[in-house]
Amino acid sequence: MGSVKDYFSSLGSGIASLLKGMQVTGKEFITPKITECYPENRETHKIPERFRAELRFIYDKDGNHRCIACGSCERACPNGTIHIDTKMVDTPAGTKKKKLDKYFYDLGSCTFCQMCVSVCPTTAIEFDNDFEQAVFTRSKLVKQLNYLPEKEEPAPTPEELAKAAAEREAKIAAAKAKAAAMKAAKEAAAAGTPAEGAPAQAAEKPETQENK
Repeated sequence: MGSVKDYFSSLGSGIASLLKGMQVTGKEFITPKITECYPENRETHKIPERFRAELRFIYDKDGNHRCIACGSCERACPNGTIHIDTKMVDTPAGTKKKKLDKYFYDLGSCTFCQMCVSVCPTTAIEFDNDFEQAVFTRSKLVKQLNYLPEKEEPAPTPEELAKAAAEREAKIAAAKAKAAAMKAAKEAAAAGTPAEGAPAQAAEKPETQENK
């Protein structure tokens, strides 16, 4: 007898729960819809400017960016979203300089924390609010941000090369002269004689009234 009573009790509870759920569903069914008509409203839909959707390079009108390949953003990223490939190029001064080759960004693993943007010393990157980033394969989420061809460093002119060579020779000569002077001073100190150009100390005390 008890089992029959429990059966009808649970059946009544189930029906009451079903009616309550249907009541909520029916209410929402007749409620006016406020769903955005996307993508029909793509032209008029306004995205907040502070929304972070994708990292991008900042190019000027001439196609130049401000990235100096310092790697600060790559080191600041908490999960390795950014990978930078660099190369060494010759400068007009005749020295080597590190330059950006490829800048890779994995949108699929980005946490949008903006730490990379905060630590960039030249403000070369920023987040835009373009939220339409859906793709069919994960490989397409890895993007090269410097999509424009990297401009080559201008070749140094003969005058610049000659000037750089003269500056190097002058630095080398100055370093050698300094080293020679230090060596002579050490040898003079070891021999107990003043080095050439060093002030000589008085051998005798100045005559005083008592000595007279």
